[in-house]
Amino acid sequence: MEKRRNLQENKGLISFISSLMAIAAGLLFGLIILFISNSKDALPAFATILTGGFSEGARGIEQVIYFATPIIMTGLSVGFAFKTGLFNIGASGQFTCGAFAAIYIGVKWTFIPADIHWLVALAGAMAAGAVWGAGPGLLKAFFNVNEVITSIMMNYIGMYLVNMTIVKTVYDALKNQTKPVAKSAVLPKAGLDRLFNTGNLNIGIIIAILAVIIIYVVLHKTTFGYELKACGSNKSASKYAGINEKKSIVFSMVIAGALSGLGGGLLYLSGSGKYLQVLDMLAPEGFSGISVALLGMSHPLGILFAGLFIAHLTVGGFNIQLYNFVPEVIDMIIAVIIYCGAFALMFKQLLNALMSSSVEESSETRENKDNIADKDDAHAEKEESQ
Repeated sequence: MEKRRNLQENKGLISFISSLMAIAAGLLFGLIILFISNSKDALPAFATILTGGFSEGARGIEQVIYFATPIIMTGLSVGFAFKTGLFNIGASGQFTCGAFAAIYIGVKWTFIPADIHWLVALAGAMAAGAVWGAGPGLLKAFFNVNEVITSIMMNYIGMYLVNMTIVKTVYDALKNQTKPVAKSAVLPKAGLDRLFNTGNLNIGIIIAILAVIIIYVVLHKTTFGYELKACGSNKSASKYAGINEKKSIVFSMVIAGALSGLGGGLLYLSGSGKYLQVLDMLAPEGFSGISVALLGMSHPLGILFAGLFIAHLTVGGFNIQLYNFVPEVIDMIIAVIIYCGAFALMFKQLLNALMSSSVEESSETRENKDNIADKDDAHAEKEESQ
């Protein structure tokens, strides 16, 4: 019992240390790549990566927030599914469907009152993502089809379906992209542009933070969240306890899809000149969300900080072009850093194993001392009686 309590107390610390180890490993690989490419400017360029958005003042912070908002949402999507025992690798397709729904409502539904146009567009994005996430959930719940396979397939189906629908509905043929949304559908700035002295910052990051708080409360403070996590931990025990396993699986994927869809809506309604292009390419934000979720240990607060950190490095990576590093090197460094986030789980397991062995050793030592003390007391009592 004492061993279990000690492990529980150190669980948060282990997760934090393992994430730091993953970050350090990724940065080390990045530094090696810089030295191979251009040893003379490697250290200044590496320092530029570490400073990230802070090197450009308010504009840099704006860029960090812009890149972080969508990957925080897809990271939440993947992390939420992880917590419930599912691997939502379909965040990219859900993100794309949500982005299209938001753009379609933003372009076509101009009859909606201007004050709530953007809210309706975001609601549409969440609904589209939820529908796209429900497919793998239903197949998993009722036919036991692996959600990894179905969600990968849904990524490509979603991408091609959105491309086809764009051409038929909101297509700008000259630019091979969607038409601009109405001004009423653009996310309001709520004074953030004046606060940071920049023109493109909006409430998207505030919505993302609210989503983080809501998911944290759902997972850790509600019966519904406990049931979802219980099904993810042990389906047989959950079924024996009376929890509806099928309903939990479907709800988990629906919520995960809604979060990814909301991320798509937040990005393409940001008013920063972002358009959905007709390309045969999956949205990278969905796969970045997997790395963010792994780096944040699937904890909502960890995902928030992991998304901001990855965005911070992304902005810093763009700036190292000042040292004559070609863009391919920048992309490689960012990819390696993100990829090393997957090793956070490995580091966590290693630390857990070390912690368990140390706790066992300390418990055995304590037991031995107690046994010796008991024997001494018994011997003393025997001598006194004689």
